[in-house]
Amino acid sequence: MTLIEAVPNISEGRDPSVIQAAREAIESGGSTVLGIEPDADYNRTVLTYVGSHDEVVRSSVQLIRVASEHIDMRHHEGNHPRMGAVDVMPFVPLGETKMEEAQIAVNDVFQQLEATHLMFRYGNSAKMPSRSRLPTLRKGGYEGLKDRFLGGTWNNEETRHPDNWNGEWTEINEKFGAMAIGVRPVLIAYNVNVREEAPMASSVAAKVIRSSGFPIKAESGSKFRVRGLLQSVQGMGVPLESHGISQVSMNLSDPDQTSIHLAYETIRSIIEPMGVEVSGSEIVGLVPLDSMLEAGRWYHGSDDDHETLVKKAIEGLGLNSLGEFDPNTRIIEWALRAMREE
Repeated sequence: MTLIEAVPNISEGRDPSVIQAAREAIESGGSTVLGIEPDADYNRTVLTYVGSHDEVVRSSVQLIRVASEHIDMRHHEGNHPRMGAVDVMPFVPLGETKMEEAQIAVNDVFQQLEATHLMFRYGNSAKMPSRSRLPTLRKGGYEGLKDRFLGGTWNNEETRHPDNWNGEWTEINEKFGAMAIGVRPVLIAYNVNVREEAPMASSVAAKVIRSSGFPIKAESGSKFRVRGLLQSVQGMGVPLESHGISQVSMNLSDPDQTSIHLAYETIRSIIEPMGVEVSGSEIVGLVPLDSMLEAGRWYHGSDDDHETLVKKAIEGLGLNSLGEFDPNTRIIEWALRAMREE
């Protein structure tokens, strides 16, 4: 059976009625909702659902249409980078499903909405390597889209326009913005909590660990870039006002190269000598079981049954620090098991 996971991020994390409308849109397409995680500071909600090809396509198209109706980017404010009401919609093949099958679903959603909504194909769906990375496509945010699309300053013509750009900036575009859609492998959205109101140490740690590193400039104008410590990591320091702390907010795009506990312990080793405390972490969306087991072995010091290792991972990573981490709904394999038993 073809089984595809979709993990769209919508630019609304404060209005329960809009989030409920998004949920109903997904369910109306036949997909099963595995997770809904709103964040008021980011003003963003991560939605996770799974289904067959047809179910995921129907749910995704309906979600985009409902977001278009309820979210007006002209009035949106939040701490997380974004460029549209549905900012990003990744499709992830699960089980025996192939990347090519998930790509067909991307194509079907794109074709149904290309006449009305501006969309970038990203990740494994990008037409060229320069268009594969979400931060590159999202640079400048929603506020910079109109000027960028209509010929304003932009440093790379390969990434200036959406894949379905026809030269027009419409009222729908003004309200919705643009979105990225594509196939990608399993990714872990992972945030480390730092006890500081302004993201000072958090930003330093993010620059040091993220794969792209950071530039160093001389007074003469010369510059070079220092590579980051960790592989396949995007990161930035952001404030989390509702909790009076900051976070090192990351995407771990290849958990086999950089595990969650490696990211956590590396950040802690950077931040704590600055006199700032790390206070646990959070996983946004769902996480593969293997990643939790690997972390559990690290903190437990040996192998054990899955339940014990997951418990040790939750404790070691401080995943209950901002709210309860329920492994039965947050670990992909366990959530799917529960879904099949219903």
